[in-house]
Amino acid sequence: MAKINANYEVLYILQPNLGEEATAAAVAKYKALAEEHGTVSEVDEWGKRRLAYPINDLEEGYYVLMTFTAEPLFPAELDRKMRIDTAVMRSLITCKDE
Repeated sequence: MAKINANYEVLYILQPNLGEEATAAAVAKYKALAEEHGTVSEVDEWGKRRLAYPINDLEEGYYVLMTFTAEPLFPAELDRKMRIDTAVMRSLITCKDE
C-alpha cells in the first residue's frame, strides 16, 4: 500500500545579501507553497551562518529549516522550484519516515 502523506524536512540556504524584506518574502513563499500541498509543522530560521565552503564566492548564507507533511510527489516539485529561484543557493529535502 502506498503512503498517502509522509514527513519531510527541507534545509535551504538563501543568498546573504537579499535584505530583510526579500529574505522574509522567500521564507513565506516556500512556507505557503508547502501549506498548499500539506501541513507545515515548523519553520526554523537559523539566520546568517558561515558556509563550510564558498559558494559563488560567498562565505555566508541564510539558513532555514522547514518541517512539513505532504504527498510523496510534492518534494520533487519543491526541489524544482528551489533550483530555479536565484535567491536559493542550496537546498536538501529529506524524508523523515524512512
